[in-house]
Amino acid sequence: MELLHQLINFLVETIGSLGYIGIFALMFLESTFFPFPSEVVMIPAGFLAYKGDMNLYIVMLMGILGSLSGGLLNYYISKTLGRKLLLKYGHYVWFDEEKLLKMENFFKKHGEISTFNGRLIPVVRQYISIPAGLSNMNIFKFSLFTVLGAGIWVVILTLLGYVLGSNQELINEYLKSITIATLITIVIISAIYIKLKK
Repeated sequence: MELLHQLINFLVETIGSLGYIGIFALMFLESTFFPFPSEVVMIPAGFLAYKGDMNLYIVMLMGILGSLSGGLLNYYISKTLGRKLLLKYGHYVWFDEEKLLKMENFFKKHGEISTFNGRLIPVVRQYISIPAGLSNMNIFKFSLFTVLGAGIWVVILTLLGYVLGSNQELINEYLKSITIATLITIVIISAIYIKLKK
């Protein structure tokens, strides 16, 4: 437990020294191929906002912009190189052209809801940009639904840090409950979306 508190203090000090650019850079990393847990960025940043060392709204804005920028990097890499690489090396991971076409067709039909939901699901949020780029999803729609999904998650984490401060036990408890509630909400939204589509 003592080690955990030391880690939290280190992250708070690091983010505090790097400022808003640090939040942007770390959330940029969190959205790329090098997954960096957003919880260890936005929660300490929220705590710093509570202490008055940072502005709460700028913290949230930097977190969202970082997420969007990282997502756009993945999108463009996937759009320009993804198809060639998958067709050339995909067979090594049992991924052929037929599967690629199915994925592209699915994303063309359901790209908006997939991008939005994906940004709210742990692990998936880092890689949802890849099928978006492969299917050449409209860049404005991709950016919009990335901002909406990432924005909700960034606001939740920042407010957790703002309200609960450095109480790691409470943060873990609330974060688990919020994650479960988010996943249930995603299922409900998806069901409504499918019904409306039909």
